[in-house]
Amino acid sequence: MELKEQAPVTTLARRLATPAHVSGLAIRLGRSSHAGDCLPEWLLKVAVERGAAHYRRAFDPALPPDNPEISDEEIGIALCLGQHPYNLDNLRAAAQFLSSPRVDAAKLCRLAVRERCEAVLLHIATVAERFAPTLEPWAYLRQHLPPRRVPRTDALPHWTRLVSHTGVTAQGGPPQTDWLCRDE
Repeated sequence: MELKEQAPVTTLARRLATPAHVSGLAIRLGRSSHAGDCLPEWLLKVAVERGAAHYRRAFDPALPPDNPEISDEEIGIALCLGQHPYNLDNLRAAAQFLSSPRVDAAKLCRLAVRERCEAVLLHIATVAERFAPTLEPWAYLRQHLPPRRVPRTDALPHWTRLVSHTGVTAQGGPPQTDWLCRDE
């Protein structure tokens, strides 16, 4: 029997054309959540359960339950890790999930640097500036997060995927565009 070679999984880091980074946060979260190889799906499930309602779906019931000892900042950063398989829903959910006054912007900034997620968060923060210029933690990140150059940014979510668009109203008003914030 001939074995077929499987194509390598495309990761976010590969799509951004950046070096791979093995995340200590991912290792710790995989252990403490008992999610193991299902960590990216578990992170999305937890983000949805904690308020990223726009990305609600049916999750595998075998996924472990939420672990409240894991902070929102850690969940949000872990969704943006370059080592995970490329999935724009993870980045979009992170944007909505982190759009909350409960998020500690300074802690988020420190984690982003440590886990090499600056480019992803600055991309989201730049888009947020257009629709919600004073919204935290994005305003803080624009001021305090050091940039990390990435060769390609076309792998990051387009601005239209981080907002909610309403159609023309029954009264004939113009469409409205709102930043997707976390349901709290």
